[in-house]
Amino acid sequence: MSGTAYGTVVLHVAPEAAAGGPLALVRDGDMVELDVAARKLHLHVSDEELQRRRAAWQAPALPMERGWTRLYVEHVQQANLGADLDFLVGKSGAAVPKDNH
Repeated sequence: MSGTAYGTVVLHVAPEAAAGGPLALVRDGDMVELDVAARKLHLHVSDEELQRRRAAWQAPALPMERGWTRLYVEHVQQANLGADLDFLVGKSGAAVPKDNH
Protein backbone atom coordinates (compact mmCIF):
# COMPACT_ATOMS: atom_id res chain seq x y z
CA MET A 1 0.00 0.00 0.00
CA SER A 2 1.60 3.19 -1.17
CA GLY A 3 2.25 6.01 1.27
CA THR A 4 1.58 4.18 4.54
CA ALA A 5 5.15 3.57 5.64
CA TYR A 6 8.68 2.94 4.48
CA GLY A 7 9.15 -0.68 3.47
CA THR A 8 6.77 -3.60 3.49
CA VAL A 9 3.52 -3.32 5.43
CA VAL A 10 1.08 -6.14 6.25
CA LEU A 11 -2.39 -4.65 5.94
CA HIS A 12 -4.56 -7.56 7.03
CA VAL A 13 -4.25 -11.00 8.58
CA ALA A 14 -7.42 -13.07 8.88
CA PRO A 15 -9.03 -13.96 11.11
CA GLU A 16 -8.27 -10.96 13.24
CA ALA A 17 -6.89 -11.23 16.76
CA ALA A 18 -10.25 -10.28 18.29
CA ALA A 19 -11.78 -13.30 16.54
CA GLY A 20 -9.10 -15.62 17.91
CA GLY A 21 -6.90 -15.39 14.83
CA PRO A 22 -3.16 -15.99 14.79
CA LEU A 23 -2.29 -12.46 15.91
CA ALA A 24 -4.12 -13.08 19.19
CA LEU A 25 -1.29 -15.45 20.14
CA VAL A 26 1.63 -13.11 19.36
CA ARG A 27 3.47 -11.66 22.37
CA ASP A 28 6.03 -8.87 22.70
CA GLY A 29 9.45 -10.22 21.79
CA ASP A 30 8.20 -13.02 19.51
CA MET A 31 10.06 -13.39 16.22
CA VAL A 32 7.82 -13.12 13.17
CA GLU A 33 9.09 -13.94 9.68
CA LEU A 34 7.45 -12.39 6.62
CA ASP A 35 8.11 -14.00 3.22
CA VAL A 36 6.43 -11.67 0.76
CA ALA A 37 7.27 -13.74 -2.33
CA ALA A 38 5.77 -16.88 -0.79
CA ARG A 39 2.89 -14.90 0.78
CA LYS A 40 3.63 -16.40 4.22
CA LEU A 41 3.78 -15.03 7.74
CA HIS A 42 5.44 -17.36 10.26
CA LEU A 43 5.47 -16.97 14.04
CA HIS A 44 8.65 -18.55 15.46
CA VAL A 45 7.06 -20.00 18.59
CA SER A 46 6.85 -23.70 19.44
CA ASP A 47 3.62 -25.60 18.88
CA GLU A 48 3.51 -26.38 22.60
CA GLU A 49 3.73 -22.69 23.54
CA LEU A 50 1.05 -21.80 20.96
CA GLN A 51 -1.21 -24.47 22.47
CA ARG A 52 -0.71 -22.93 25.93
CA ARG A 53 -1.48 -19.47 24.60
CA ARG A 54 -4.56 -20.70 22.72
CA ALA A 55 -5.87 -22.44 25.86
CA ALA A 56 -5.43 -19.24 27.89
CA TRP A 57 -6.89 -16.91 25.24
CA GLN A 58 -10.26 -15.32 25.95
CA ALA A 59 -12.38 -13.43 23.46
CA PRO A 60 -12.79 -9.75 24.26
CA ALA A 61 -16.09 -8.78 25.84
CA LEU A 62 -18.72 -7.54 23.40
CA PRO A 63 -19.06 -3.76 23.54
CA MET A 64 -22.76 -3.60 24.37
CA GLU A 65 -26.00 -5.56 24.41
CA ARG A 66 -27.38 -4.04 21.21
CA GLY A 67 -26.87 -1.29 18.66
CA TRP A 68 -24.72 -0.72 15.60
CA THR A 69 -21.44 -1.65 17.28
CA ARG A 70 -22.85 -4.97 18.45
CA LEU A 71 -24.29 -5.63 14.98
CA TYR A 72 -20.87 -4.92 13.45
CA VAL A 73 -18.99 -7.16 15.89
CA GLU A 74 -21.39 -10.08 15.49
CA HIS A 75 -22.15 -9.94 11.77
CA VAL A 76 -19.46 -8.21 9.69
CA GLN A 77 -17.21 -10.80 8.08
CA GLN A 78 -13.42 -10.69 7.95
CA ALA A 79 -11.88 -8.41 5.29
CA ASN A 80 -10.68 -11.33 3.14
CA LEU A 81 -14.34 -12.38 2.82
CA GLY A 82 -15.44 -8.92 1.73
CA ALA A 83 -16.35 -7.37 5.11
CA ASP A 84 -19.99 -7.98 4.22
CA LEU A 85 -22.78 -8.65 6.68
CA ASP A 86 -22.96 -12.43 7.08
CA PHE A 87 -26.75 -12.50 6.88
CA LEU A 88 -26.70 -10.76 3.47
CA VAL A 89 -24.28 -13.14 1.76
CA GLY A 90 -26.02 -14.76 -1.19
CA LYS A 91 -29.14 -12.66 -0.72
CA SER A 92 -28.57 -9.95 -3.35
CA GLY A 93 -31.70 -8.98 -5.18
CA ALA A 94 -32.30 -6.75 -8.16
CA ALA A 95 -29.84 -3.97 -8.89
CA VAL A 96 -30.76 -0.58 -7.45
CA PRO A 97 -30.43 2.19 -10.04
CA LYS A 98 -28.29 5.19 -9.12
CA ASP A 99 -30.27 8.37 -8.44
CA ASN A 100 -28.64 11.21 -10.40
CA HIS A 101 -30.56 14.06 -8.78
